[in-house]
Amino acid sequence: MPIWFQIASGLALLAIGGECIVRGAVGVARRFGVSELLIGLTLVGFGTSTPELLTSINAALHNANGLAVGNVIGSNIFNILLIGAVGALITPIAVRTRTVVRDGLATIAVTAGLATYAYYFPSVGRLAGAVMLLILGAYVFVAWLTERSTSPGAGEAPATQRGFVASLLFAAIGLAALIFGADLLVDGASALARAMGLSETLIGLTIVAIGTSLPELMTSVVAGVRGRSGVALGNVLGSNIYNGLGVLGATALVRPVTFPPDLGVVDWSVFVGSAIIFVIFASTRQRIGRGEGALLLLGFACYMTYLVARASLV
Repeated sequence: MPIWFQIASGLALLAIGGECIVRGAVGVARRFGVSELLIGLTLVGFGTSTPELLTSINAALHNANGLAVGNVIGSNIFNILLIGAVGALITPIAVRTRTVVRDGLATIAVTAGLATYAYYFPSVGRLAGAVMLLILGAYVFVAWLTERSTSPGAGEAPATQRGFVASLLFAAIGLAALIFGADLLVDGASALARAMGLSETLIGLTIVAIGTSLPELMTSVVAGVRGRSGVALGNVLGSNIYNGLGVLGATALVRPVTFPPDLGVVDWSVFVGSAIIFVIFASTRQRIGRGEGALLLLGFACYMTYLVARASLV
């Protein structure tokens, strides 16, 4: 299959999947009487991170540690600086105080914790991976307990049984399209990058991270256009928490991974700093506005410029 056709097909499937998964997620939220934020944190946020999971496990099995770890770090950076920014630019993202306290602080804790762990330990073994998955499970349980009493669909009537089945079908089709589309796109983009002689870590931080983050981008764009800010916000925070704990934890269980030496101070600083800034923005005025979205997008442009400059020096 030609590389250009892979990339074009991947983008098309991502667009279709983004529309379907938002439709399905909102229907599921209404049926179970939970907030769209919780569905964004779990079904949407975790579901759209499946490409990261599959990519990192596959990379670890092939001893491509730079690709496996760079994919996680890069995806989290892009989730905030690009996806969070685009979502806010389309429609300002409404934020509840509970979201900042629980999910925002959890995102910072996971991000800072991973960076601190990498500073003291050279690799993530199976025991550490198991602990990460247990922490993720505890977080999801706490989120469910605190969100389950929220009225369905922001005051809308619960979905009918037929509507619920249709919502599940939409979500399943959307998730499948996102996963397959991201796989096509990453394969094509990685082939181009390797032909240019880039390192595995740099490919993971850029081409693969952007490619596997496209499901989150398309989902947030669709959610923003539809005015579903809860889904958009939950998608960003949920994906980052899942990437840091679930993707890296599951990958380490399958095969322990080593932090690549060319993952430098700037990369880790942007990784942690972007999460902190995003939560600070979310805690002001109970929303992330277009001005703040523009600042996040500027940060994304600066980091990409740095990565391009670094690649040119290799």
